[in-house]
Amino acid sequence: MVFEKLHFRHCMLYEFNLKKSASEATISICNVYGPNAVSLRVCQNWFARFKMGDFDLEDKKRPGRPSELDDHELEELISTDPCLSTRELALRLSVSNSTVYDRLKALGKVQKLGKWVPHKLSEMNILTRLNTCAFLLSKQKRKSFLYKIVTGDEKWIYFDNSSNKKQWLDPSQTASHVPRPEIHQKKVMLCVWWDTKGIIYHEVLEERQTVNASLYSDQLIRLGHAIEEKRPQIRHKVILLHDNARPHIAKVTQSTIENLNWEVLPHAAYSPDLAPSDYHLFRSMQHFLRDKRFTDVTMVRNEVSQYFDSKPVTFYEKGIKSLPERWQKVIFNNGNYFDD
Repeated sequence: MVFEKLHFRHCMLYEFNLKKSASEATISICNVYGPNAVSLRVCQNWFARFKMGDFDLEDKKRPGRPSELDDHELEELISTDPCLSTRELALRLSVSNSTVYDRLKALGKVQKLGKWVPHKLSEMNILTRLNTCAFLLSKQKRKSFLYKIVTGDEKWIYFDNSSNKKQWLDPSQTASHVPRPEIHQKKVMLCVWWDTKGIIYHEVLEERQTVNASLYSDQLIRLGHAIEEKRPQIRHKVILLHDNARPHIAKVTQSTIENLNWEVLPHAAYSPDLAPSDYHLFRSMQHFLRDKRFTDVTMVRNEVSQYFDSKPVTFYEKGIKSLPERWQKVIFNNGNYFDD
């Protein structure tokens, strides 16, 4: 274990001398030794030491600390897993719980509660997000292609969108009860595709109908006809941006996209923060639908069309043109989710 740690530190120093960034070094080392060889945080810590001119790869003792606890080893442990409790750290370091707590306080560490994120990203997920965003940002800098993007996704629309609002009352009054929407209430699926100029094509499916590869392929063909009619200037330049859901990557879908002669923009798995429909269109639509109730699919279709028509072109343009900024944020955050 000690030899392995020292070996990886030599690898990090080698990458540092090649003028690589900590992120690039992590990718390079993990490509050779596996996705869990070294974490991004550990690599960043060592690169910070190298930049200060400290190239000693051995664990060093620090003045003023208890002799039985290695501060650097403690920092490496919490860099690898910040969620470790003081009890777990004490067991790994063979010291008392109070010693770990005192040293964490002395190092200026504080506990913070993390925000909910869409998915627990593995090291491979993080590296894929990092590589994908770096590639897309480089491609965009060489020649802008945002105007060619046609992005699409699916969303469940519920018939009952009731919400529980705060009420202005006297101190002695009790707030009125609000019925909670049923868990298995009626819902229909919205399928939509759009670009910087607005909605190109959308469908609201029948109740209990979902998207499979066959239906999705048929939808793409109908989308192609809509592009011919509404966006003739990009009909031979379409870059399709959709996620990695099974119907989107099925063989029949890939064949349909090839026949349409469209390019598919790379999209990392578990990345709704990089899907314009998720972070922009659907988020806004959710506010629009709040407290609205529907009795049939026709009402849903009318309301969805009304929402799309109510948004100016600048709204759709902003949703697509914010992509480079989001790619940059992923790179800045070393492949992790960022605060929106």
